[in-house]
Amino acid sequence: MTSTAFETTLTAEATSTAQHLINGQWLGEATTERMNPARPGELAALSPSGTSGDVDAAITAAAAAQPAWAALPAPSRGAILIAAGNLLIERQAAIAGDLVREEGKTLAEAKGEVKRASDVLRFFGSLGWAATGEVLPSGPPDTTITTRREALGVVGLITPWNFPIAIPAWKTAPALISGNTVVIKPAELTPLSATHLARALQDAGLPDGVFNVVHGKGRVVGDALARDPRIAGLSFTGSTNVGLALQEILNGRRARVQLEMGGKNGVLVLDDADPRKAAQVVAAGAFGLTGQACTATSRVYVTPGIRAAFLDALVEEAAAYSTGDGLADGTRMGAVVSRQQFEQDQAAVRTAVERGATLLHGQYDGDASGALFFPTAVLTDLPFDDAAVTEEIFGPVVAVLEVPDYEAGLAAINDSRYGLTAGICTDSLTLATDFAARAQAGVVKVNRPTAGLDLNVPFGGVKDSSTNTFREQGRSALEFFTWGKTVYTGV
Repeated sequence: MTSTAFETTLTAEATSTAQHLINGQWLGEATTERMNPARPGELAALSPSGTSGDVDAAITAAAAAQPAWAALPAPSRGAILIAAGNLLIERQAAIAGDLVREEGKTLAEAKGEVKRASDVLRFFGSLGWAATGEVLPSGPPDTTITTRREALGVVGLITPWNFPIAIPAWKTAPALISGNTVVIKPAELTPLSATHLARALQDAGLPDGVFNVVHGKGRVVGDALARDPRIAGLSFTGSTNVGLALQEILNGRRARVQLEMGGKNGVLVLDDADPRKAAQVVAAGAFGLTGQACTATSRVYVTPGIRAAFLDALVEEAAAYSTGDGLADGTRMGAVVSRQQFEQDQAAVRTAVERGATLLHGQYDGDASGALFFPTAVLTDLPFDDAAVTEEIFGPVVAVLEVPDYEAGLAAINDSRYGLTAGICTDSLTLATDFAARAQAGVVKVNRPTAGLDLNVPFGGVKDSSTNTFREQGRSALEFFTWGKTVYTGV
């Protein structure tokens, strides 16, 4: 099917059914319902519930396809990725509409995510023309030493619902350009977004078996992927508890594993910052994407001289994030992804208030219609060890605490089991530089929201946010999906 024909089909009627993609064939009875979180009772998607047998078939197909795919010249592999990226842009409107209906974010955010997935595919596709090895000096004059990067083989990918096409793309693209074949388990809540990625790759000419999709429950599909000895490496993004359990399985059979997990990202606001600009930075990080990002701002430490002005400005910013259907004009913050996540957000705010916190903005009761709209929440007057300050909520909730000075604020930022992103708002170059050096986080932002990353730079965390071994995105992403070989050649 040509891209034009497929685009016409998408535009003419809503595409609401996902299937497994195994060895180039679309398979599986789609019986699992996914409802639109913004429109109670509206079906957003149907998908199959995969079995260990489906995983076995997908891995078998990937293993059979891998030698020929790895033997294809890297520029030819890259051309397919670039073509797939172009198809995503051609289909952007239809894909974004499906993404909003199944995940809940705003249409602008969804379109931006599709663009990001397209850019990622084209970026890694261009690396098919880039050198991957080195020529190194040798002691003997009649010997040349070179290095090579070899594909792992078959890799497994487990991806989350919050960036349901971008994260699959930024794991898939470096895996494929490196010569690996892929079996991916997308999030159950967002099956359509992964389907659109798979269709773009297939329509771009990707050979059968190189990219395989198995939908279903993590405890079935994810577990089968992790335990299969043919999976040479597994890249996972999701909760810390699940990630650590997968790591134990992969380590047990000495397979490579990459984990990107939770975050409890802090921002330090100092007296010399502009309170309005600092509030805008914090609000963008805390409330953009409905706060459903591992890099979202969830705790803020502010020094006494700016506290009152900053809180006033932050409450004003929070009030400007109007909630509603992501497809409606004027909606600035979409629905929470699921009833479970909505109740988790409610409980986090309600119990914090019950423990004595002050709720400066927001509420924790539900929408009368049953739609999963949760207003932005600003909490203050909490102890530093309160659960709202230490535990990941994954919603549009931010806690603001006072610290006496910079050193106390830096210590508070670092006093966390997580270390994904951290930020500081200040006009002092000296303190910004010191913060960048001493903050215990994989990504540091100065006067910028903690959420939001460029695709060409390394991304990952420390502590319980990551395995802290291999980074995602940018050229660094290639390291996880390849292994190094040193070659001596005598004359």
